[in-house]
Amino acid sequence: MIRQLPGLAVALAAVGIGALVHLVLPGVPLLTVCVLLGVIAAQVPAAVAVLDGPLKPGLATAAKRCMRIGVVLLGLQLVVGDLLHLGWLTILAVIGVTAFAFAGTYVIGRIARLPGHEPLLFAAGFAICGASAIGAMAAVTRSDAREQSRPVALVTLCGTLAIVVLPLVAGAVGMTVNEFGRWTGAGVHDVGQVVATAQEWGSAALAVAIVVKLLRVLLLAPLVAGTGLVLRMRGSVQGGVTAPIVPLFVAGFVVAVALRSLLPIPAPVLSAAQVLQTVLLGMALFGLGSGIRFRALAGTGMRTAVAGLSAWALIAVAALAVVHA
Repeated sequence: MIRQLPGLAVALAAVGIGALVHLVLPGVPLLTVCVLLGVIAAQVPAAVAVLDGPLKPGLATAAKRCMRIGVVLLGLQLVVGDLLHLGWLTILAVIGVTAFAFAGTYVIGRIARLPGHEPLLFAAGFAICGASAIGAMAAVTRSDAREQSRPVALVTLCGTLAIVVLPLVAGAVGMTVNEFGRWTGAGVHDVGQVVATAQEWGSAALAVAIVVKLLRVLLLAPLVAGTGLVLRMRGSVQGGVTAPIVPLFVAGFVVAVALRSLLPIPAPVLSAAQVLQTVLLGMALFGLGSGIRFRALAGTGMRTAVAGLSAWALIAVAALAVVHA
């Protein structure tokens, strides 16, 4: 445990810096800053020696353990009753877009020749909820932090692009506030990026976007379970270990959703859980970002960038088509 403290402390400090940046620039999601700080640090030769040395045990713990606890706490944001208020037509449409996005981005990842299980991680991150979904999917594919780093970088950078592009497109095509909220919730990857994008059109758009986005987050558990079942049926193993059908922390996520939906949890408890969730996910993203080495990715740089942009455009267009339909 003592060996992990320096890395955990640095990851926590990165969250503090991210909070300050978000305070000064509210349009920049805190979690995006965290992963970018990790990526930037990983490109500095002097920092790499420290990241791969005394900080490595703590950063590895942040990338894995903090991510999993953060995913469980994410379940406390979901109330099933709120999602049902969307109406069955919207619910089915969002499920359809999510399924199409997962399949489409998986194919893009395979075409881009992303190695190992990266296409699955790539698809989960873009289709569901960014780095949180990547962490959950990594549990069934037995992927380490290095295999997660490229999908995390892609989903973070492309989701940040949406903060700028979606409001401009929505204004150009004459969307209503309600339509923009639905498009943002269905087409942007990370919860923080959804908030940053939707709030540009006011609280009404933000409210709709969050509910639609949380419906996508709710699909995390069945998607991970289904993938785990398929991998087990195929006998897919990593390091000689059979893929689990439902990781324990994903089951914890489902329990958290049930608790929030069935019990009157006090508002201060929910607020504290949300703060803790943000801190833990921020630490995890810094840990994952610190494992990205652009020099190692140089051989697939253009192919990887095209894959990320293609996946982002696919989901945005599919969600836009459903909103207009």
